[in-house]
Amino acid sequence: MNIQPISGGFSDAPRQSATAFRSVLEVMSRPGKTAVLSGAKPPAPLSIAAGTAILTLADSNTPVHLAGVFDCDALRQWITFHTGAPLVPADEADLAIGHWHDLEPLDRFRIGSPEYPDRSSTLIVELHDWPQENARLTGPGIKTKTLAFVPGNRPTDFPLGLDLIMTMGERISALPRSTEVEFL
Repeated sequence: MNIQPISGGFSDAPRQSATAFRSVLEVMSRPGKTAVLSGAKPPAPLSIAAGTAILTLADSNTPVHLAGVFDCDALRQWITFHTGAPLVPADEADLAIGHWHDLEPLDRFRIGSPEYPDRSSTLIVELHDWPQENARLTGPGIKTKTLAFVPGNRPTDFPLGLDLIMTMGERISALPRSTEVEFL
């Protein structure tokens, strides 16, 4: 199926973007929790959850980096049409999308500065499948500890670091930079 850049966006943008934003906020504030995120119908290889997250988080002031197979004409056109987001190299990105191995090395992405820790990148990591839990998470939003999948080590020295959003199909979870990770 050949998806045109004009198709695949939200059909009811105010309602769908508000619902999607709430879901993203929920998984960011509850590390290790998974949620369903739908509404967008992006072109392949982008998942529904990742496409919905992009439509929710990106706008014309949000530089986006596409890594690996995600750096293709269909996604470039779809993202710029629906969000107006500029497509940039990794070191300029607020949002980056790719498989873990395509996003590496992670030191290409901004981790913020002591004066502006919010000027860091958020990585949307597309997963081929939803792997088994491989890490113990502790920190804000976690009562004691929880088990979750973490794709690998990320630079973090809170309040500096990278936030991760993991997506597959309509599933989403997140790992904010404030979360401490102990691999099992």
